[in-house]
Amino acid sequence: MADRHEPASGWTPTWALGRAVLLTGLLLIAAVLLGRIDLVVLATPLALGTAYGLRRRPTTLPELEIATGDAQLVEGTPMAATVAVANPDTVSYDLAVVRTRTSRWLRVEKAGFGGTGVDVSRSGADRPFVTSVPSGTAVDLELTGTALRWGRHPVGPAGVRVAAADGLLVSRAVITEPVRMRVYPMTEPFDAVEAMPRAAGLVGAHHSRRPGEGGELAGVRVFAPGDRLRRIDWRVSLRARQLHVAATLSDRDAEVVVLLDVLAEAGGSGGFRGPASVLDTTVRAAAAIAEHYLHRGDRVALQEYGSAARRLRPATGRRQYLTVLEWLLDVRAESSPHEPYDQVFGPQMLSSDALVVVLTPLLDERSAQMLARMARGGRFVVAVDTLPADLPMPKDRGWAEVAYRLWRLDRDTMIGQLREHGVPVVRWAGAGSLDQVLRDVARLATAPRVGVR
Repeated sequence: MADRHEPASGWTPTWALGRAVLLTGLLLIAAVLLGRIDLVVLATPLALGTAYGLRRRPTTLPELEIATGDAQLVEGTPMAATVAVANPDTVSYDLAVVRTRTSRWLRVEKAGFGGTGVDVSRSGADRPFVTSVPSGTAVDLELTGTALRWGRHPVGPAGVRVAAADGLLVSRAVITEPVRMRVYPMTEPFDAVEAMPRAAGLVGAHHSRRPGEGGELAGVRVFAPGDRLRRIDWRVSLRARQLHVAATLSDRDAEVVVLLDVLAEAGGSGGFRGPASVLDTTVRAAAAIAEHYLHRGDRVALQEYGSAARRLRPATGRRQYLTVLEWLLDVRAESSPHEPYDQVFGPQMLSSDALVVVLTPLLDERSAQMLARMARGGRFVVAVDTLPADLPMPKDRGWAEVAYRLWRLDRDTMIGQLREHGVPVVRWAGAGSLDQVLRDVARLATAPRVGVR
């Protein structure tokens, strides 16, 4: 009953127990009043069966725990989770009904106890699963399927109710908190040229245009104090009758700042096989760019252009790459009426030698103003357009179609103005997206600057 008071132990009688006690009592009262012994014979099995079922009553509630499988899941890979129902009592549970919820981005395809999974791809995992749990044991509800999208997706909450004493007693619902399953973004294939606008370190993998100790030959020059003897070019020296050395370009590392514009979201997300929203493209492109430059030994930093103003300090190595993936799981699109420029970009935030890759859909005028300010401040900026190319046109009647076309024209004008300010804008297209742009930025960075009087 819904209004029954549950005892401190958490076990309550079921309707079956109430009916057995009521029917036994009515039969005994009728036997006494009518003086019929046959009614006593009918009541005896009910009384004995009820007493036999209640001979050992459970005293403890079941225990429920959610566990996830692989800790490093990627979009499109198989996922596995387990909901364990344990019986710490000395009395067996005749029936256990388990239900659990899962995120819509975790597509559960099979679920069942003890490896006997059933296909639930159509009905979903949010359905009751029934099993029995012997005393002192645990039974696992295994959930298997596919992780469809990056993020921290909950498995749970899960709940269980068990029946014992031949169905005469039922426990209260035991509910456990959800467990977050981490699904990392799928890094799209990405490659870029070695040219960097300016290198800040002394050693690294990029060939700079500055002379120094490196592997790139820059030419032959006259020997000067401080030159190493192993650099002497004896052939040229013998012909010119003067010592000459081979000049090389220094190999330097670079700092790459990946800036994520999270002021707006557009488009619908369909998982790793479906259409990509702005946030999907932004996160996957950021992971690919960070993986590429970290693999080359560069320092990579991440920042958010939004109300949260999150920032990941620059570092190198595999540890930084894992930190980047963990950092990207918490990216959220949040609109804010306030200008986030002063909160994110102080003079100490961005190195003057860093290459800033801005992933932006250019849906907010503040984003374009931020890019123009960075270019005027002497930063090496590359804007990557993350707006879906197949963004659907509004289907509303009236002026919706005209407004959409005007918005498109206004956005194209904004991109043209950014290019006039020296900010290259390129659409993200996976491998080779930034090749030509990085060449142009590197060439502009090394070109002589002409002062205007």
